[in-house]
Amino acid sequence: MGVICYTLFAAGVLAVIIAMFFGLSESPGSVPWPWAVLANAALIAQFPLAHSLLLTGWGGRFLAQLIPGPHGQALVTTTYAIIASAQLLALFALWTPSGIVWWRAEGAAFWVISATYGASWLLLLKASFDAGAEMQSGALGWMSLLARIRPVFPDMPTQGLFRLIRQPIYVAFALTLWTVPVWTPDQLALAVCFTAYCLLAPRLKERRVSARYGARFEQYRAAVPYVLPRAAPAKDHPHAE
Repeated sequence: MGVICYTLFAAGVLAVIIAMFFGLSESPGSVPWPWAVLANAALIAQFPLAHSLLLTGWGGRFLAQLIPGPHGQALVTTTYAIIASAQLLALFALWTPSGIVWWRAEGAAFWVISATYGASWLLLLKASFDAGAEMQSGALGWMSLLARIRPVFPDMPTQGLFRLIRQPIYVAFALTLWTVPVWTPDQLALAVCFTAYCLLAPRLKERRVSARYGARFEQYRAAVPYVLPRAAPAKDHPHAE
């Protein structure tokens, strides 16, 4: 499970980085037009829909049952990461390009935008570590099973980038969508749809977090903004230690 998880995770992330760097103009999908519009729309929709559904209580029980035997529950985070990675890999490996390139950065602009694109991914990496790298990568499940211990989920994240905004992972991913050096109708469609997801989906996530942590999360939510950091951090931040 660990090998499968990390292989798909690496392949999925690499596919995202490369495909978006070229504005989805180099993806290998070959569905004939106009059917490609429906195929591409389905590829966009399948990730946020399943990603959110599997985070519900029903989704957690479903994930636990996917692995037969007594270890399905322990491997839930690993199974979830495998599915999410496979979804990303499918999206960017099966995308059928429109063949239209609106703009391609050249010269100094190319290097500046490429550096910004790389910085956005580093920001996403930092946010993921702040949230708990083992859980985000799916390692929590298989490493706990290997150590013969129950998975211990990380505490509610409030440090690092989570001191500035409540949803740094979603914000960082949204930034990667808009800092690419090649712009096509394909990239615009992806950026608009996934940015909307990054702004709306965390609302559902925060309901689950609120139900789990109660007053502690409500205090954190009152002190830390949603996606846009304040000009100056609140002095009465309850988790400033």
